[in-house]
Amino acid sequence: MVGQASSHRPIDAFGIAMEKKGKRKLGELLGGIPVLGALAMAIGYTVVMGWILKYMIGAFTGSTLSPEDIDGFASSFGGMASSFGNNAWQIIALAIGITILMFGVGNGIEKANKVLMPAFFVLFIILAIYAACQPGAIEGYKYIFRIEPKVLADPKTWIFALGQAFFSLSVAGNGTLIYGSYLPDDEDIPEAAGRVALFDTIAAMLAALVIIPAMATAGAQLNQGGPGLLFIYLPCLFKSMPGGYIVAILFFVAVFMAGLSSLINLYEAPIATVQEKLGVGRKPACAIIGVIAVVVSICIQGIVSDWMDVLSIYICPLGAGLAGIMFFWVCGKKYVETQVNTGREKKFTEKFVPICKYIYCPVCLLVLILGILLGGIG
Repeated sequence: MVGQASSHRPIDAFGIAMEKKGKRKLGELLGGIPVLGALAMAIGYTVVMGWILKYMIGAFTGSTLSPEDIDGFASSFGGMASSFGNNAWQIIALAIGITILMFGVGNGIEKANKVLMPAFFVLFIILAIYAACQPGAIEGYKYIFRIEPKVLADPKTWIFALGQAFFSLSVAGNGTLIYGSYLPDDEDIPEAAGRVALFDTIAAMLAALVIIPAMATAGAQLNQGGPGLLFIYLPCLFKSMPGGYIVAILFFVAVFMAGLSSLINLYEAPIATVQEKLGVGRKPACAIIGVIAVVVSICIQGIVSDWMDVLSIYICPLGAGLAGIMFFWVCGKKYVETQVNTGREKKFTEKFVPICKYIYCPVCLLVLILGILLGGIG
């Protein structure tokens, strides 16, 4: 709604909001935080996309499943994830994303996502059905849907879930603002936001219904996580499964498609900002950001895990909180109610402003503080 109302990117949108208080320059300075955060997040994600692309191509050639045992898979991933260990695939993944972005929102991002997202869901549904037919899969379902009262009563469970929601929904004060600035006035944003939350949850459940039962079929420890799950344990499981070669291809193609949609979303904010602030065209802006991304992403290959941790702990909740403060505290109730009802036939609930002002904004601060204290909650 901030983006739709101002039709500007984060820097100018924050500046316009603070202009109401006579402090436009301060607003623009604060608006730069989520933009830089989006660029840093995109650069870190570029490293991961390089890994995914290598494993996807390797699934077709057979190299992804070539190691003999779990130690071999761990050694293969360790070599790839080391400093300067995957330069070529990383640059290719970035080039694919930047090329899509050069065509703009309608001809590039929107058209790509119309293919990538349905393909992701179709492939994962196929994989979920395949996993369900394997012996031992029932243990995976028991693990996913088990109820443990002690765990549910632990505040940390809800804190970690909250951090995951911020990360998964890209609530960081930049991407959603950028796309909001492209929306026409007849777009019902609350309704669209509801669909985003719904399909994000469906995608997460679908991924769980593929990965956890697949691990259970091979008797693997089900509480594994992190990069090792995707690049060590799962390939090892695929190798041991009947038809594992086909499963590996479908899996990594689906993951690459999902990852590519996230990558282009993250890069859109800094690219659009370069366009606006430097007055250059779409393709030059993409080239500028692309060069920066190539250099920095290659340099951080060996520390990308720490890089992403810092961003998820500090930048995501900080950017989300700043956007919330600008909209609900600085712009004021009347302005917010006008924007939330833009494009709607029926007036949105009057509880929206107080809930966001007195619950959402403090929650952003809570996520930031707890992320620092707990070393990350995403």
